[in-house]
Amino acid sequence: MRITSLLLFITLFYQSISVGQTFVPLSTGSKSSFRGLETFQNKVIWVSGSAGTVGKSLDAGKTWQWVSPKGYEKFDFRDIEVFSKQEVVIVSAGSPAVILHSKDGGQQWKEVYRNEHPAIFLDGMDFQGKIGYVLGDPIDGAFQLLESKDKGRTWKDVTEEITLFAEPGEAAFAASGTSIQLLKNNVYIGSGGKHASLFKRNKKENKLDIVDVPIQKGGPGTGIFSIDFLNERVGVVVGGNYEEDQDNSNNIYLTKNAGLSWDKPDKPVSGYRSCVKYINANTLIATGTSGTDISVDAGVTWKNISKESFNVIAKSANAAFIYLAGSNGNIVQLILN
Repeated sequence: MRITSLLLFITLFYQSISVGQTFVPLSTGSKSSFRGLETFQNKVIWVSGSAGTVGKSLDAGKTWQWVSPKGYEKFDFRDIEVFSKQEVVIVSAGSPAVILHSKDGGQQWKEVYRNEHPAIFLDGMDFQGKIGYVLGDPIDGAFQLLESKDKGRTWKDVTEEITLFAEPGEAAFAASGTSIQLLKNNVYIGSGGKHASLFKRNKKENKLDIVDVPIQKGGPGTGIFSIDFLNERVGVVVGGNYEEDQDNSNNIYLTKNAGLSWDKPDKPVSGYRSCVKYINANTLIATGTSGTDISVDAGVTWKNISKESFNVIAKSANAAFIYLAGSNGNIVQLILN
C-alpha cells in the first residue's frame, strides 16, 4: 500500500512539473499559411499570410474578422505592423512587392509602395513609434532598405543612403518578419545563406557594425532567421537549416555585448527555428516547423514543449497573452502555467 501510494505520488509529481505550458487552439476558419502576426495592447491580434489573407481579432482570438484587401489574392503578406485597433500596415514577399496601409481597421486598403523589379523580395519590417524600416534581399550587392516616418503611410528607399553591402550568396529570410528589429537608436538585421551576420546600425551616430555569427550557414536555406534584443546589448538569434528542420546542431546563439561575442546555450532548441521572442528577461520562446521550445533561464537551457509546426510568435503589451501562428490557418494561445 505504501509502495503504491509512493508510486502514485511520484507519477503525479512528474506530471505536474512537465505540464507547465498549455496550447489553446484559436479557431479561425482560414486555411492560409500565416507568417505575419502582431498584437495591439492586450487583446487585439492581427495576422497576415498567403492568398492575400489578413485578419483581426478584438477579443484575444475568440472571434475573427477577415479583412483581406481585394485584388491582392495572389500576394503573400509575410509581415504586419499594428499601430491601433484601426491602423495597420502589411508587406508582401516576392515580385511585385507591395506595402498596403489601412486606417479604418482593414475596411479599405491603400497601396503605399510597389516595386516590380524581378529581384525584389521584402523580408520583414519593424517600427519604433512612427519610424519603421522594411528589409529586402540584396540587389546588385546591397540589401534593400525602405524607411517610413509616418507609421507606414509613406515610404522612402534609403538603400543608397544606408548601404548594407551583402557578401555573395548572402540574403535575409521572410519566415516570420523578425530578421529586423529597431531598438532605441539601433537597427539590427540578421542575415543568412553562405554568410550569417548581424548588422547593427546606430542611426544617431550614423555608424554601422557588421559581425559574423557562428550559426549554421553555407547553404541557401541556412543562417539567421529571427533576432530579438532585450536591450541594446542582450539578444538572441535563431535559425539553422529549414530544409532539415530537426537538426539542432548549431542554430541558436546569445550575446551580452551587442554581438561582439556569441555564446551557445548549454542545452539548445530542438531544431530549426524561424522566430524567437523574449517574454521577459528570463523567459524566451522559440518556434519553427519542427516545434516550439521554452527557456526560463535567459536562454541558457531550452526545453521542447511541442512538436507542432508554427512560423511566428507575438505577445501582448503586458506579456500576459502569447500567440503562435503557422500553416493551415493555425493560431494558438500559449499559456504559461
